[in-house]
Amino acid sequence: MTDNIRGIALKVTAVSIFTFMMALIKATSQEVPTGQQVFFRAFFTLLVVIGWLSSRGDFPKALRTSNILDHTWRGLAGAASMSLRFFALGVLSFPEVAALGFTTPLILTVLAALILGETVRAFRLTTVALGFIGVLIVLWPTLNMDGARSTLEIIGAIAILGSAALAALAQIFVRRMVATEGTAQIVFYFSLLITVLSLFTLPFGWVKPSFEATAMLITAGVIGGIGQICLTAAYRNAPASVVAPFDYTSMLLALALAYFWFGEIPTAWTITGALVIIASGVVILWREQRLGRNRNRAQSPL
Repeated sequence: MTDNIRGIALKVTAVSIFTFMMALIKATSQEVPTGQQVFFRAFFTLLVVIGWLSSRGDFPKALRTSNILDHTWRGLAGAASMSLRFFALGVLSFPEVAALGFTTPLILTVLAALILGETVRAFRLTTVALGFIGVLIVLWPTLNMDGARSTLEIIGAIAILGSAALAALAQIFVRRMVATEGTAQIVFYFSLLITVLSLFTLPFGWVKPSFEATAMLITAGVIGGIGQICLTAAYRNAPASVVAPFDYTSMLLALALAYFWFGEIPTAWTITGALVIIASGVVILWREQRLGRNRNRAQSPL
């Protein structure tokens, strides 16, 4: 398995976990404030990382770092992105949040070229453009402004777009840090900073959640930690511009959760766009597998 294929597999695993985590957050959004949701997500992720390191005998020695500034910037961008996304989940339908969130890999591909200097060739740009066309198809009813939109829904749409941009920036920091920092360091300091920052929302109305809501929030934090480890490892194995489009593969899972959990029926626009988006990801995967085989043949002795 080539590094690119391994990175893609880890990214698909991560985004699937995050999609289910987002469903858990949405399910508690009418009961628990956004800041408190962020705390549960970050704190229990922190426990997962500590447990993972302890099981390997690497705690706390694996957490030594001399790059605290990048950890801080990544944490601030990630905390803002998470807060905006959790807020949007409370006011928009699940398919809308998922679709608008798919602008992250598009922004990330651009940032990877501008900030990291990664090479993005015509083939990959074409497939990313195909994915963007799929996103536009999904969003067409919203872009066409069919029906009245409440002020809160419009704010929610702006929030998720802001979240997507900040998530792309946070992932750029991850991509830069993997050269010197381990997965454990990146996930640990990210979760630690967000846990601390979320505590500043205590005066804004934290509540005592029900047993069901508490269980869902704890689960969200635990699986979020697993997903975070997979995501960081994905960017260690492959360039951001390769793995970024595979955020799209979570679309079908998002549609299924929306229908079976929240009773939100996807439109024909959403289904058509999802097929286009997934097709772009499959084409990239096929291309990477083919390039990997060609490289292996080229390196084989005659």
